[in-house]
Amino acid sequence: MTRKYIPTRFSSVDHGNIATFEVQPSEILTVFGELLSNDKLEFKLIEATDESSDQAGFVIWYIFGVPGDNSFIAAYIKVQDGVFPSVASLHPGATNYERKIQSLFGLKVDGIADERPLLLHQNWPKGLYPLRKDFDYEKRPAVAANSYVFNHVGGEGIYEISVGPIHAGIIEPGHFRFSVAGEEIMLLEPKLGYTHKGSEKLLERLGLEQKLKLSEKISGDSSFSHSLAFVGAVEELAGINVPRRAEYLRTVYAELERLANHLGDIGFIMLDASYNFGGAQGARLRERLMQINDHLSGSRFLRNVNVYGGVSKDISPEQSHELIKDLTSIAKDLGQVIAVAENSVTLMGRLKGAGTLPRKVADDLGIMGLAGRAVGIKSDTRVDYPYGAYDEVVLKHIALETGGDVYARFSVRIKEVHSSIELILSALKSMPAGPICAQQSTELILRKNSLAISSVEGWRGEIIYFIRTDSRGEICRVAVRDPSMVNWQALPYAGFRQMVPDFPLINKSFNMSYSGNDL
Repeated sequence: MTRKYIPTRFSSVDHGNIATFEVQPSEILTVFGELLSNDKLEFKLIEATDESSDQAGFVIWYIFGVPGDNSFIAAYIKVQDGVFPSVASLHPGATNYERKIQSLFGLKVDGIADERPLLLHQNWPKGLYPLRKDFDYEKRPAVAANSYVFNHVGGEGIYEISVGPIHAGIIEPGHFRFSVAGEEIMLLEPKLGYTHKGSEKLLERLGLEQKLKLSEKISGDSSFSHSLAFVGAVEELAGINVPRRAEYLRTVYAELERLANHLGDIGFIMLDASYNFGGAQGARLRERLMQINDHLSGSRFLRNVNVYGGVSKDISPEQSHELIKDLTSIAKDLGQVIAVAENSVTLMGRLKGAGTLPRKVADDLGIMGLAGRAVGIKSDTRVDYPYGAYDEVVLKHIALETGGDVYARFSVRIKEVHSSIELILSALKSMPAGPICAQQSTELILRKNSLAISSVEGWRGEIIYFIRTDSRGEICRVAVRDPSMVNWQALPYAGFRQMVPDFPLINKSFNMSYSGNDL
């Protein structure tokens, strides 16, 4: 099916639900533009693999999805001279993918708009690239003293405010540089990478069981969705057919994770607007979900639930009955909280009109998930690339708003809470009997010289895992794309011409993951 979307002058190779075709580096800008202009395709990500051991040099993969067909297209170029052309002039959202490749693989991007390193900090030595195969993982590099230059706004009365990287409370570190005129933000620039922990390098080296455990730690509040995306790609490479009951259970657990995070954020947004009643109620409702998760799985964050071939935790008829009762109660409870909150003129005055993200900016950068849906982008992996039981337990309505402000992101979360509860109730009522994990041998055998892509709609947006195997059928590259990597780019635009005291509220309304971005 995907072959029809590939320019006819190229031949393709199928890898499961992915069609790949090679392009000469001199042609990639043209081909990327052709794929980008096809309204049946969605640009997903750009990744690199070091295949120098097979004399292929470095390979750059340009990946597009086919919504509704649950398949992908990957154009690729081989880079032998260490240089490849930027495509960011056609899609600005490609910039950070190119910066990541330049920083971690040491390949030069010809025409890149921002030469500054991504993720690696000033103490990392120049000329040392950790995702190359010849990088000595066990040797600690010498501490360097490089510099990082923030963008600068000139003019009379402009001054800078430096916030972070260490913040009050227990949030993760990130540095924000404000250029302001009075209290009005003229430029907001985030600098991340403080929680960079070499996850993608570790995913090359660890055994399969340890890889799965690490996927749960990429972004702690999305443990289930990240591990689901990872096992999905491995199962595709191993040809494992997951039992239908396990797919239903995965759907239930994924929505429980979404519920807990959305309920928490609904409260935190109100708390950051100094509406303490709402903050307390959100924390209370989130805690109810966390206790439900713990009761069902033994983990508040639903860890150790996903396994290769299915899940490790079933839901008994008694637990199902209790869960239906609890979720019905939570839906009613939230409705009452929001009814009170909506009558607060002070709260609505803080949320409405704050941190507005223009629709064109969101389209240009490829903003996704709840941040994208808050500007009217009708995209949801559960609908466009159904996995688990989402082909049968269908999401009836994608939660949408068009305002693009804090209130729109707040409202999308509320709508998604009710949708998630509806999905869980439907899944529990129609869940088939049967095993919860596929029978398999003690060792998984993966396709050789192949690749797999798995996408999951985490509570922030689409999580993607790209896995490449070598000639022995061993995993040689795992690339992770948390939605935060894309959505962090929206924050400077949402903060432009806002008041500095509104920044915490605006930032919370996006609530991107530092860890998921920094990898």
